Amino acid sequence: MKVETIENMCGGKGHVIIKHILGEKELNGKCGLYAEVVIEPGCTLGYHEHHNESETYYILSGTGDYDDNGTVRPVKAGDITFTPDGCGHGLVNTGNTDLVFMALIILD
Repeated sequence: MKVETIENMCGGKGHVIIKHILGEKELNGKCGLYAEVVIEPGCTLGYHEHHNESETYYILSGTGDYDDNGTVRPVKAGDITFTPDGCGHGLVNTGNTDLVFMALIILD
């Protein structure tokens, strides 16, 4: 499993840790990403838009504020978010523990 730490991801604060579950070969040109993502306390994943793809988050643990195309709502373990093609999102860890979620990008 490839693990990478990205500083200031999409203009966010701090860093985001991405644990790639599948590599490019396994994604087979059908998906852009399937990974477990960790946002530590005080860190954020900056707002960004998706084009020719959609992204789903499944929150595993922690709490955060999810920016859904300009509308901010709280998220916690068990919540699911969906960002369709042409829309944007961002995520802020609002808790004292890691915010952990599965991320799936499906190409259109």
